[in-house]
Amino acid sequence: MTASLHHVHIFAGDLSATVAWWRTMLGGEVVFDGQFGGARNVFMRVGDGRLHIYEQPPRNGDRGAVHHLGICCDDLAASVAAMTAKGMVFRDGIREFGNWRYIMCAAPDNVLLELFQADADLMPPELAAYLAGGS
Repeated sequence: MTASLHHVHIFAGDLSATVAWWRTMLGGEVVFDGQFGGARNVFMRVGDGRLHIYEQPPRNGDRGAVHHLGICCDDLAASVAAMTAKGMVFRDGIREFGNWRYIMCAAPDNVLLELFQADADLMPPELAAYLAGGS
């Protein structure tokens, strides 16, 4: 049996602003906007991943129930530069750990993001396959 992460579901205090942020900052694409499970939901594709946004303010303080979302970037420096040009403010710079680099930032409703890039060719084959979406 295999299992794959399908999506991350977050709450949004301002659904329109949240959807606009994901579109503008990371190229998100809305694939569904309607009632699901008794409330308005927006389902988005962000690269190869999926994000479901529930029209309801976060329930657990200012961080919600999600610690962070991992966003894989093929060129982290270029992604950070593009987001900065669009108004994103990063508290710290890109952190380097050999073949892995990342930076943290906050999306609307204080959802913590880890933007990362990994050099799969420098990793053990099983980890490289995992990062690429394989088993």
